[in-house]
Amino acid sequence: MKRRRTTLLTIVALLGAALTALPAGPAAADEVEQLKNGTFDTTTAPWWTTANVTAGLSDGRLCADVPGGTANRWDAAVGQNDVTLVKGESYRFSFKASGSPEGHVVRAVVGLQVAPYDTYFEVSPQLGASGDTYSYTFTSPVDTTQGQVALQAGGSADGWRMCMDDVSLLGGVPPEVYKPDTGPRVRVNQVAYLPSGPKNATLVTDATAKLPWQLKNAGGATVAHGWTVPRGVDASSGQNVHSIDFGAYRRVGKGFTLVADGETSRPFDIGTSAYERLRLDSVKYYYTQRSGIAIRDDLRPGYGRAAGHVDVAPNQGDSNVPCQPGVCDYTLDVTGGWYDAGDHGKYVVNGGIATWELLSTYERERLARTGESGKLRDGTLAVPESGNKVPDILDEARWELEFLLEMQVPDGQPLAGMAHHKIHDAQWTGLPLLPSDDPQKRELHPPSTQATLNLAATAAQAARLYRPYDRAFAAKALTAARKAWSAALTHPAMYASPTDGTGGGTYDDTNATDEFYWAAAELYLTTGEKQFADYVAHSPVNTADIFGPLGFDWGRTAAAGRLDLATVPSRLPGRDKVRRSVVEGADRYLATLRSQPYGMPYAPDNNVYDWGSSHQVLNNAVVLATAYDITGSPKYRDGAVQSMDYILGRNALNISYVTGYGEVNSHNEHSRWYAHELDPNLPNPPSGTLAGGPNSSIQDPYAQSKLQGCVGQFCYIDDIQSWSTNETAINWNAALARMASFVADQG
Repeated sequence: MKRRRTTLLTIVALLGAALTALPAGPAAADEVEQLKNGTFDTTTAPWWTTANVTAGLSDGRLCADVPGGTANRWDAAVGQNDVTLVKGESYRFSFKASGSPEGHVVRAVVGLQVAPYDTYFEVSPQLGASGDTYSYTFTSPVDTTQGQVALQAGGSADGWRMCMDDVSLLGGVPPEVYKPDTGPRVRVNQVAYLPSGPKNATLVTDATAKLPWQLKNAGGATVAHGWTVPRGVDASSGQNVHSIDFGAYRRVGKGFTLVADGETSRPFDIGTSAYERLRLDSVKYYYTQRSGIAIRDDLRPGYGRAAGHVDVAPNQGDSNVPCQPGVCDYTLDVTGGWYDAGDHGKYVVNGGIATWELLSTYERERLARTGESGKLRDGTLAVPESGNKVPDILDEARWELEFLLEMQVPDGQPLAGMAHHKIHDAQWTGLPLLPSDDPQKRELHPPSTQATLNLAATAAQAARLYRPYDRAFAAKALTAARKAWSAALTHPAMYASPTDGTGGGTYDDTNATDEFYWAAAELYLTTGEKQFADYVAHSPVNTADIFGPLGFDWGRTAAAGRLDLATVPSRLPGRDKVRRSVVEGADRYLATLRSQPYGMPYAPDNNVYDWGSSHQVLNNAVVLATAYDITGSPKYRDGAVQSMDYILGRNALNISYVTGYGEVNSHNEHSRWYAHELDPNLPNPPSGTLAGGPNSSIQDPYAQSKLQGCVGQFCYIDDIQSWSTNETAINWNAALARMASFVADQG
């Protein structure tokens, strides 16, 4: 398995907490107070303040006058240094705090008092005027005598007064046992089933014999009934489960529920309108990910923000970005593009696969028997370019394509034609942090073969799709694709370093045969030239079994070439064999889906869920959908449609992994600007945002503090601190867009 994307937050290595205000419990005999003078009876010592804060005693509290006009929380703070923390020990962090006027947010942190100022725990409550008591537990990931406790209160336009009392850090407390609230034991697609599509649910129960079930309409009347099918213990969750099939019911309606074993499911609809919305929302996501442009609040109410990285202080900007030291002696204008995930980095390898899947979503609509290209026409997405007579999805994809073209090494320079692997901050930043407030230096990282081939593939694909709308841009893209192809042939093994992960993800990969195959495929489909057909034919990837359990993603791109070769009309010799290989891959995914009581085409080896498992489920479903487009066989259509059930709530956690869809849905995804959980003035992610989903490796400290020993589907938590299970990413949402569009077409 290829190395996954890493996001090691040196500023925000966040630790687990109970994110509700609770009264502080009494100290046990073995609990040890780590702070001095947290009661402020006679003095404020040894507490410190930043130079701009005036603090003193008031009625046995420390009260601080916080100035207005600061940019960040940490610009005005009160704290205590030289706190001892023991690795693996659990602590209860508690305090009383009030704010006047009320409504201001304070960032309470436990971290390192010296560079790199790691944060081991943080929370951001909104303070009332009368004062509240807050109490949280976390586990220290380090041994240090240089710990710090601080209440950070900056970032307000106007001055205000914060008072604090009974600040405590008790060591030796019992760690909290995390038990997710999974709701009713009947697990359904909480959004919608198609009237003429499959309708399946999963019942968690100790029963071993079949049980009766009833489908009820919004008025509570039973409209269908039947018997469950016992499935035994499900390996992906460790639960004993039954399956329920109510596909024979086809009437449209809202507010249905399914009842079995004394439990009533969360409500759902039967109809197509939800998928028409999701088709658009999943693509609308990209507008608020844009770099280099102000996001208009009239187009995305609640999401308006200043342009990020356009050389306006405190940004250092993307219009004149230098390389990392020793990499090159030029600068590039790399404004624009999409922010890759929850950080402010922009990556060619992930931007490439994301752009391909969006473009392929549009291309499928033009070519497939059930495609409806008009559904993504001009004016459907409400982007600034709407009204230009170009399909909006192409306008959105072009925002990233232009950035990808900018990342190409200029003529006359060493490695001309290659593409820089990525551009991001020199150091990791904390969150929340709006793109326009990012003060870090930006750097270009070395070119890589994989980035160059991502550019070649997507630019070649763009050349054929944009030709009817902008012949000049199509020609420019094809020229860049040819140049990138030639450069990659000259430098076939320039790989990104696995250690280049400061300030951004590595996206390292030591095998480029799949990217060569994909780029050759796209260049052939656009040009019809024999040189590219020959490269495809002689590639070892062309006959390899590429449809594995984890599916395709940025590090496994052969399927991108295979799927397009199978569906985009061409005279490729042996095309029938290519199409047959897709159907064979779909057969395996269909068998997997049928073997899984939760009905998804995903069963990773040893039940080890991968980073971004949600989108891997969806990309395996894309193979099923493509097999349907090739054969017209309903079994592939039904398998693809049913795969959405898992994403939208029919899973062990009983949660929809798409923000804004389903009664209980992921909405605290890891992001620096969709950070409502940390700052009530910021929004949650927009509707149609896909969460990464269960990840057995639980790399982030927050997930590690909550999910140790988790089984498969349970390795997920909807918290902004869990970047390994709950990030958002442009390639993940592209998989959602593709499948949402396919399912909408089946209505």
